[in-house]
Order: sequence, then C-alpha cells, then structure tokens
Amino acid sequence: MKIDVVQEFMALASLNSPSRKEAVVAEYLIEKLKGMGLEVQVDDSAPRSGSDTGNLIVRLPGTAPGPTILLCAHMDTVGPTDGMKPVLRDGVITSNGETVLGADDKAGIAIILAALADLLADRPPHGPVEVAFTVQEEIGLFGSKGLTSELKADFGYVLDGDGEVGTVNHQAPSKVDLDFVVEGKAAHAGMCPEEGINAIVAAAGAIARLRVGRLDAQTTSNVGTISGGNARNIVPDRAEVAIEVRSTDRDRLEREVQAVLDAFHQAAMASGARVSVKREVPFEMFTIAETHPAVAGVFKAARSLGIEPRLRASGGGMDANVFNSKGLPCVGLGIGLEEPHSPTERIQVSQLEAGVRLVKAILAESLYR
Repeated sequence: MKIDVVQEFMALASLNSPSRKEAVVAEYLIEKLKGMGLEVQVDDSAPRSGSDTGNLIVRLPGTAPGPTILLCAHMDTVGPTDGMKPVLRDGVITSNGETVLGADDKAGIAIILAALADLLADRPPHGPVEVAFTVQEEIGLFGSKGLTSELKADFGYVLDGDGEVGTVNHQAPSKVDLDFVVEGKAAHAGMCPEEGINAIVAAAGAIARLRVGRLDAQTTSNVGTISGGNARNIVPDRAEVAIEVRSTDRDRLEREVQAVLDAFHQAAMASGARVSVKREVPFEMFTIAETHPAVAGVFKAARSLGIEPRLRASGGGMDANVFNSKGLPCVGLGIGLEEPHSPTERIQVSQLEAGVRLVKAILAESLYR
C-alpha cells in the first residue's frame, strides 16, 4: 500500500488536535498503521501527561544490517485548528486563513507515514526503524519527557525542524522560564495612594532594566506576559510577569538569567515591594557534531538526491532536546514549514515529497558497509 504524502497531510491537517487532545490523531494513525501491517504500541504516559492518549511507538524490522534509527513527529498543534480546511493551490498548501495549518507537525507525520509505506511496499535494504508519535510537544515537550516505552535506537531524527528539506538542526538551546510574583500594598488610588505600593509599577521598573529580543547569535530573552491589578482606582498589590531566556551557551544563559533576577530584586527593594520567582528549565541544550552519523548520514543522503545539505542552529525546543538529554543522539530535520503557528502557515508540495525521499535515502545510506 502506497501513501500519497500530499493527500495524507491534508487528511491529517483536517483533524483538530490541540495539545492534550491528540486522541483523534492517535486513533487515525493506529488504524492507518495497522492497515499497513504494523503493530502499534500506545504507552501509558497519558495519566501523567494529562493528554487523552499516550505516545505511539511503532517498530519496523530491518531488511539489512544497520543502526536502529528513530523517526519522530508530534501529534499536537497550536491553535486554532478547529474547522481547519487545508487549501491546495499552485503547489502550496495553506489553511483557509482563519486557522493555523498545523503543518507543525502533521507534515512530519505525513512524511514518516509515506516513507514507511514505501519501505513496506518496495522492500529496499534498510536497518531497523523505530517511530515515535508524541503528544504535547507544543506546550512543553511533555510527551517525549513522559515516554514510558524504552527506545532502542542508536540515533534519531525529529521531523519538526527549521528550514527546507536538507537542513539539519544540529543545535538547539536550553530554555529557562522565570515566573515572577511582585507583591505590593493595596490602597485607594484617589484618597490615599501614598499608603500603597504599586506592584505593577515595581514590575515595570524591573522590566525597563532588561535587555530583550536577540541578545547575540546564541541567546534570546523575552517578556511574554504581565498581569495584575483589580480596578482602575485601586493601587495594585500584585503583578505577575512571565519571562524566558534561551541560549546554546550555558554560561551566557546563567548570566542573563541572573541579570533578570537582579533587575526584579532591585526594583522590589527600591519600591518596598516583595518579589518571588519560580524557575523551571523546560528543556536542555544540545549540539551534535557534523561528524556524528546522525548528521553525516543526512549530508550523504541529501547529496545523493541532488539536495545541498546545511547545518542550522534552532532557536526553539523540540523533542530532540529531550531525547538528547536522555542519551539518545537526535537532530531535527527541516521539512519546509513556512510561517508556522500563524494563519499564513504554509508548506510546498515539493517539500513534502522531498521529505519522503530524504527519509528513505537516510535509511539507505546508514547501512553498514
């Protein structure tokens, strides 16, 4: 059974699967994969992750000696995708403009499915293949973090990377989330404002001291949300601020995090407010060397197809961050997404088709010679 990658992607994109609600895609994939003669394992991570399904694991035995290779894509999308109708026009697939397309990462799923179908139908030489379809990638990589099935792969590819097909995301940053609570003192804004301590103003003073945006080639910082106050005529006694810092340089990351912490503590001290902070690290950085088989294999495979490969550092986190932290070397593969997470998200048909060819070539070129 062959799979048309374009039709497959459009069918997947039509399924509404926000984070924690991936079961509709999981059920679709289970039926599709079983129809291909493959056994599908659903892990028991759902009670811990909060999703309505577990991660899916599929294993395809090798037909020739070679390393076991992991292919991974995630089943959830950012919203909104409810009622999404993909539109194919002039070789480009878009949404109808009212929702995101969800090519992040249903394009990755479609490419994997089409490649598996070709392997089963044509029986070319390839090593063992493991496939993971994960949940809740978009809101914190919770599916890959909570994966309960033991993966046996030697290295792997996450089809969720930046760039065109042939791009290897060999590096991605660590991210530190800082959630601040600034506590002041409430008072009537007109009758006795001098008795209050304005938590929003204290928070704004801290924010004004920060450097945000791209700080250097490896480091970014962002103030994501700020909230507080109860009414216009009350001096606000509480403000909450969500900030993140990312970097592929561990020392620089710590310096920037400390600069944010110092700014808030200094602003609180100056105003008489109190500040508390919760620090979390959703994912850790990784760098895979160009000489590693996971990277070298892509370069060789891409060139065999007439595609010029390129290395690229990603600014985002992906399931590859988690797999690398668990000791499984993984890189991200670019699949040609354009403007993901927006109503203008799109992907070219040629990129979907090239993605299938590249995955098959990677498996062929990785065999032991």
